[in-house]
Amino acid sequence: MRCALVIPSWVPEDIFSSKTGSSQINYWQPLGTLYVAAVLQNAGHEVQFFNGAFVTHEKLLADVKKFNPEFVGLYSTTFGWKKALMTACDLRKMFQQHVFICAGGPYPIAMQERCLEDAGESLDAIVTGEGEFTVLEAVERLQAGESLAGVEGIIYREGETVVKNPSRPLINDLDSLPFPARDLLGDANLYVPPPATYRRKPVAVLMTSRGCNRRCIYCFQIDKERKSGIRYRSVGNVMEEIEHCISQGYREIKFIDDTLAADYNRAMQIASEIKARGLDFAWFASACVNQVDKPLLKAFRDAGCWAILLGAESGVQKNLNAIRKGTTTEQIQRAVKAAKDVGIRVSTPFLFGIPGETFEEGLRTIDFAIGLNPDIANFHAITPFPGTYLYENLERYGTVSDELTDFTYQGAAFIPYTMTREEIVQLRQTAFKRFYSRPSFILKKLLEMRSINDLRAAAKGLRSLFWLWTKRGLFKKSGGEGLNNRLTTGDIRVSAQDTISH
Repeated sequence: MRCALVIPSWVPEDIFSSKTGSSQINYWQPLGTLYVAAVLQNAGHEVQFFNGAFVTHEKLLADVKKFNPEFVGLYSTTFGWKKALMTACDLRKMFQQHVFICAGGPYPIAMQERCLEDAGESLDAIVTGEGEFTVLEAVERLQAGESLAGVEGIIYREGETVVKNPSRPLINDLDSLPFPARDLLGDANLYVPPPATYRRKPVAVLMTSRGCNRRCIYCFQIDKERKSGIRYRSVGNVMEEIEHCISQGYREIKFIDDTLAADYNRAMQIASEIKARGLDFAWFASACVNQVDKPLLKAFRDAGCWAILLGAESGVQKNLNAIRKGTTTEQIQRAVKAAKDVGIRVSTPFLFGIPGETFEEGLRTIDFAIGLNPDIANFHAITPFPGTYLYENLERYGTVSDELTDFTYQGAAFIPYTMTREEIVQLRQTAFKRFYSRPSFILKKLLEMRSINDLRAAAKGLRSLFWLWTKRGLFKKSGGEGLNNRLTTGDIRVSAQDTISH
């Protein structure tokens, strides 16, 4: 069967401020979609991937029309749902009933049958969980002219009726999955993280596990009850994929697990295997601050890890407790210091607008970030994505925007009862200005420049810094410019739902 997997067209201004986007924009490899593609390919289906990140809506439609698919799988985040609906509608007009159109991704997973209600006849079905085997079974039923009755993980239309099938169990044997079909990406050099967050191109993203057993209130997980815990791939299977990526020409890998160090001994084993095999690639990881120590971080560094994201979120313990982070400010300080001591560059995300947070506490978080002095700090607005604990308990914590395009880590979609939208916007702009305008920070970055990539990143950063100082309300929504925004999702989770904190 001819299967088209589609990410609807979007432009950076849908997510980022046009003034600072050049230093924030990133194009992640969409692992979830590529895993689905690989499973379909292995079963003998013809698959093409169409990424609207790089083409206009009209060009996307023309490319899909040329392929003439029998099945279309659309991916959607929360903020991208309107464009997903527009794409589905235009594809339906183009192909009429000759194509089956299905949607998946974090927003359909969270909202379920409501997505079919929103879409009318434009959508035939949605996937309600991990899509690999759900999509495969659906495609093979369709190819055989059979009903989707009983296909786990699918909600579909049957005439005027919406039928909700049982959920599909999560995949426990992750080694059973083929590696993502990165061959469908085309030019791999188009898929780059933000400037200063990678050293070599092309950059692959890779997950060694799925799921999280932590309970942060802003985190989207398919398994909301965390009953399945974290599902791990074997170290041998991970090493095979790393070597496969290197054989495809990738020179850097970003490990985008929710935390690579959830199993300390396994993380140490991965680092040891990379070093023992003498694999030449740079890599970047994410980890929880209470799961790393200097020996593990040194092992990472010795194996080629050059940077790590350590979730900080707040410099006020009360606010860490409010989001159920399970960490302390002292653990944040120790982890950042340990990483810097062994020579790993550190990125720390922070959140404003946490339930119960005050403007004064936001200022204390800025002071805390400056005191930590990581190599990169990001300052986001906490976002209650559908499917998160925060979203499902909004009335307890604050108010939320009714505009889905506000649902990015950059747009202040959520306002706690203790703060205003204007204060969140002000805190974000103040934080970026104070952190990145320090003479010591600027001098350090100038002295660290070693390549043309470093120079380009510095130039883009200086441009963003200029706008931070000269444009008031830079992060406010105005005119046709969307509120600025992962993976990491993000995957969202990415990835998945775009995620920035661990």
